[in-house]
Amino acid sequence: MSYPRREVLRRCDRMLAGAFVVVLATAGTAMAYNQYTDEPAVYETTVMPASPAAALVKPMQAAPSPTELAMMELLKERNCLAEAMYYEARGEGISGQKAIAEVIFQRMRTRGYPGTICGVVYEGANLHRSCQFSFTCNGEMRRAKTQQAWADAKYLAAEIMTGAEPLSDMTGRATSFHAVNVSPDWSYTMVKTAQIGKHIFYRRMASTHEM
Repeated sequence: MSYPRREVLRRCDRMLAGAFVVVLATAGTAMAYNQYTDEPAVYETTVMPASPAAALVKPMQAAPSPTELAMMELLKERNCLAEAMYYEARGEGISGQKAIAEVIFQRMRTRGYPGTICGVVYEGANLHRSCQFSFTCNGEMRRAKTQQAWADAKYLAAEIMTGAEPLSDMTGRATSFHAVNVSPDWSYTMVKTAQIGKHIFYRRMASTHEM
C-alpha cells in the first residue's frame, strides 16, 4: 500500500475514532440544537446595559468551544452521509443504504478521492459538472424530504460513524455504483462486484474516477 493511501486510511480511521469519542464526551452535555440544521446553537445572555451609550454596543457572540466545533464538524459529516443514503437508497432498507455508505468510505480509503465524507459526496458539485453523486447537482435536494425516511437516514449514519452499525464490505470494495435501469459508459472499464437492491456496484481496475 502506498504512503498517500496509508495516510488517507489513517485520516479516515482517526475521523471515525474521533467521532466516537466526541459522541461519548458530549452525551451528557446539555447543548441546544437548531432543529432545522442539526447544528449546536450558541445563545447570547441578555444583560441590561450600564448606560444608554453601552446599549449601542452590540454584544459579541461567544465563540464556539473546541467541543462545539468538533460536534458541528461531526454533525456536518453525519448529514452528508445521511443525505447520500437518503437520496440514493431511502427505499431500499438498511442494507441498501449501508451499501451506499460503503462506497463513500471506500473512496475515502482510495487514492485520488477526498478524505472526508462531505468531500466524497459533494465532489464536483461546486462546479455543477462531473458530480460524483447526481443528487448534488440535479435539483433533487430542493424538494422537501420525507420526514421519517430522513430521520432514519440520520440515525443510521450516526450509528455507522460511531461503529454501532458496522459496515461489512458487502459491495466488495466498490468505489462506484449505478441504478439497474441505466448502463453508463464508465461501467465497462470497471469490475462489477455486487448487485444490492436497485444498484450495481463496481471496483476500479484502472484510473477511472467517474460516477
